[in-house]
Amino acid sequence: MNFPSNLKYTNDHEWIRVEGEVAYVGITDYAQSELGEIVFVDIDTVGETIGQNEVFGSVEAVKTVSDLNMPVTGEVLEVNEALNDQPELVNNDPYGEGWMIKIAVKDAAELDSLLSAEAYQAIL
Repeated sequence: MNFPSNLKYTNDHEWIRVEGEVAYVGITDYAQSELGEIVFVDIDTVGETIGQNEVFGSVEAVKTVSDLNMPVTGEVLEVNEALNDQPELVNNDPYGEGWMIKIAVKDAAELDSLLSAEAYQAIL
């Protein structure tokens, strides 16, 4: 399994990659493997500010639906539109083409409460 060291992780299996004033959010390689074949990503929170650990959408796999939780407080700027036609990108490339949302981070200090790659692997 892949755990890039340049990302921060949540206990709920989301990741965040900060790039300047924006950040990308998705689910981890572990999460997608546990869910199985992803068939639909439902996110309709563009323009909303979502608090840390609050639900920003859901992901549907063949046998289950799982909530997606915000790693840090932020405004949802964009949803990965490619997932509308290709939700399997989350399975195939969870840290790249399978990203879910782009956000404006509202409180960078919240990043300190997230897990490093090593700490995330330790909880699995």
